[in-house]
Amino acid sequence: MMNTSKTILFFGTDSFSAPALEALIAAGASIGAVITKPDSRAGRGQKLQSPIVKTIAEQHNIPVWQPQSLGDVADDIKALGEVAGVLSSYGKIIPSEIIQLFTPGIINIHPSLLPLLRGPSPIETALVQGDRVSGISLMLLDERMDAGPLYLQQEVALGERETAVALTRRMALLGADLLVSTLDAILSGEVQPSPQEESLATYSRLLKKEDGLVNPRALTATEIERRVRAYELFPKTRIELPQGLVTITAARVIEVATPKSLVIICKHETLLEIEELIVPSGKHMSGAAFLNGYTSN
Repeated sequence: MMNTSKTILFFGTDSFSAPALEALIAAGASIGAVITKPDSRAGRGQKLQSPIVKTIAEQHNIPVWQPQSLGDVADDIKALGEVAGVLSSYGKIIPSEIIQLFTPGIINIHPSLLPLLRGPSPIETALVQGDRVSGISLMLLDERMDAGPLYLQQEVALGERETAVALTRRMALLGADLLVSTLDAILSGEVQPSPQEESLATYSRLLKKEDGLVNPRALTATEIERRVRAYELFPKTRIELPQGLVTITAARVIEVATPKSLVIICKHETLLEIEELIVPSGKHMSGAAFLNGYTSN
């Protein structure tokens, strides 16, 4: 159980945020409110969907604020008195006038070993780069992107076939554990943050749909296979075949092609076997089934 009685406001939105919120609740933290994005429409039916942290908060009778602009809740934050902030994948820039309302500030869980891979897609970028190590950073938020001072970091070894979904879950759970085990010391002032080494900073960028379209003449089989694992949720890895544009959902690099394998010749004559894919009709199938006679008709 946490020793601090300080009220915490939690900023978060997606599935990466959920373990941190759940861990704070389980540790008995005093959560004044959960601040998340407004409900949004998603899926083919464009149904209105709530962020997962909203659902968790409502299950525990925690107030939920969903401002279009954080300025809309500035007075609500001030009304709570001295509060601490915790942020995990909120998805919006926090302006400095909001950060200044918190003591000691807003503590952010970031899924990279800062200053490496600042920005919006550190997990996907680490996988695309073929990194063997990444990690979690607890940092004090400031108005610069992921550039605030660091409280604590922990390394994570990346598996050779690790996917973005699996790695995101691992990172989220680790971040939640680090947060709960360190938050008392941070709020008491026992643990102080240290500045990042600016000369080592690297950056990830916001991914776009077109990033998922791959050209085997320009990329090696290894480079495409990494993208398949990194982009499995968004933007997904797509390739143009004679039968149409397909989405690759599982692939592996091979040395020798076999007659019953769906194999793409890539840059430097490297070979990529497409193990699973989504065809233009939207059907999921194996590469072997596709090779066995799929037509777009």
